[in-house]
Amino acid sequence: MKHASIALCVSISLLTGCATSTKDSILPQDGPTMMEVYEQHMNASGVHEADQAREDLGQRTPRTLGHGDRDLAGYTRDAAHEIEQRFTRLPNPTLVMYVFPHLAGPDAAPVPGYSTAFPMYRQTHYALPGEAP
Repeated sequence: MKHASIALCVSISLLTGCATSTKDSILPQDGPTMMEVYEQHMNASGVHEADQAREDLGQRTPRTLGHGDRDLAGYTRDAAHEIEQRFTRLPNPTLVMYVFPHLAGPDAAPVPGYSTAFPMYRQTHYALPGEAP
């Protein structure tokens, strides 16, 4: 019992020693505001005020990508293109199967012949951009 109380006191003292005060924060308390960081980034990236005004109006200019990458502006969401289908559905043909007349169950009940239709694939598949015309 005595060892348990000593262990409890030691663990409590260690936990209180690890607690930090609000004065000692790892985040800096001074520095630029988010708006200043944003404006600095926009100025460094070469976005001019006219381009910024066009972006504010929703008229984005195509961005240039390097190293053989394609511009994905046509595949991003935009209010003007929201109703267009970007990923076209791949064909999922309907198969028709004829079931011949047969006897079923332990009583050998006669079942007349019938046709049934079902899709070839269980789920709908979509083409990636550029795969389907």
